[in-house]
Amino acid sequence: MKLLTHLTLAASLLAGAAPAIAAAPASLNGSRPNVIFIITDDQGYGDVSAHGSPILQTPNLDRLHREGVRFTDFHVSPTCAPTRSALISGRHEFKNGISHTIYERERLAAGTVTLAEVLRVAGYRTGIFGKWHLGDEAAYRPESRGFDEVFIHGAGGIGQTYPGSCGDAPGNTYFNPAILHNGKFVKTEGYCTDVFFNQAIRWIEGQKKGTPFFAWLATNAPHGPLQVRAEDEARYAGKVPDANTAKFYGMIANIDDNIGRLLARLKELGIENDTLVVFMNDNGGTNGVRVFNAGMRGSKGSPWLGGTRASSLWRWPSRLRPADVGALAAHIDFFPTLSELAGAPLSPKAKAQIEGRSLVPLLADPKAPWAERTLVTQVGRWEPEAKPEEYQYRNCAIRNTRWSLVSIDGGTKPSWQLFDLRSDYGQTKDVAAANPSVVAELSASYDQWWRSARPLLVNEGVKGPRINPFKEMYWAQFGGGPSEDDIRKMDPSFRLGAGKKSRK
Repeated sequence: MKLLTHLTLAASLLAGAAPAIAAAPASLNGSRPNVIFIITDDQGYGDVSAHGSPILQTPNLDRLHREGVRFTDFHVSPTCAPTRSALISGRHEFKNGISHTIYERERLAAGTVTLAEVLRVAGYRTGIFGKWHLGDEAAYRPESRGFDEVFIHGAGGIGQTYPGSCGDAPGNTYFNPAILHNGKFVKTEGYCTDVFFNQAIRWIEGQKKGTPFFAWLATNAPHGPLQVRAEDEARYAGKVPDANTAKFYGMIANIDDNIGRLLARLKELGIENDTLVVFMNDNGGTNGVRVFNAGMRGSKGSPWLGGTRASSLWRWPSRLRPADVGALAAHIDFFPTLSELAGAPLSPKAKAQIEGRSLVPLLADPKAPWAERTLVTQVGRWEPEAKPEEYQYRNCAIRNTRWSLVSIDGGTKPSWQLFDLRSDYGQTKDVAAANPSVVAELSASYDQWWRSARPLLVNEGVKGPRINPFKEMYWAQFGGGPSEDDIRKMDPSFRLGAGKKSRK
């Protein structure tokens, strides 16, 4: 979830019983499973022991890998908010207005039909726990985008503050964070990942039998700052190159423990075989790539495969047979896949919006026909004053099953490099000179995509509020207010150099 930073582009048994052995899933359409979607923040494809990590141990992720359908060439965006917008909309992040993680460019465009809205109309209960990162203002928060239950932190990460609307509650850390729960802050106790899983499990326990649910469980870990429980850091102290990697691996170990706890609770509740659990990471690797990157070039924030390839594990014991699926798939496929499984009707607007493909045929048969496609990655992340056209060919890529065309240093003109992924998945040898027709074809496709996406970058030039909405809500509930230093961090006028003059 990546080649695509911006991709052009998804029988219940008695309690205590063992998972059923999956029969041939001939009728997955409209099967209406419960869905638990787990997405981690800054964990790379290589940060799973089943994917070859030589040090990190993830026994519960390995269980999802062993017992589920595994998409082995699945891509997302190179950074977090863009990936999340594509997952929830079924279309490339740029067409959702999202070209960054801050500067108002992380807000999911108004009017976007979300997966949560579609599932709720289809009779699902919907809940989100953890990271949202698609807009902190009221009109953009999950309760306005189809979620019944909302338990989230603000900004792109716990404790973060940026100019404009993107910022978390004041003073937050990964320990005992203040979390916005259905419009009111609650002061939690414990480590953030444990807190999010605890709340999700409580909500799942409260769901009525016969009513399917959709739980979006998004951890902030292992994203920096690398705040970790001492006992988790100790698991890898002295076993990895530096202390930061030990902290990073410890955060993943804690996630893995919580996944194991969740799976055990599903079995205790007797809903394991009625529940599809999907696991992904949101972008390329970070701290872990220095240890293992699965032979890929690049990491988070790059258009290389190491910036976009993601885990995509789908476990549903009663309906899905464990298998590898090698088809080229992406984050934009998530929406159409789940809507088809749910039997959810799609409005004409939703149908026109979705660019991805349903993965249901591949879940049913890993060898099912899968037409060739191209995926576009555009890292974006230009400064507020910049013009998008100046970055059209900077840090971008377009690929199909065999070829990957990458431009790193371009601007208004490309600097294309071409790689044959059949023989060079590590993207080490530029073969553009030997394949001019391939370069021309993919380049033309990229240009066509840019022309279609550029008018939809609706967040360009938007100036956010003087005070982060999460902080404003927190101070209204508990008292207090911004210091001069808070204002300097939040007020976009300071970012643009206007200083005190703008603070009337």
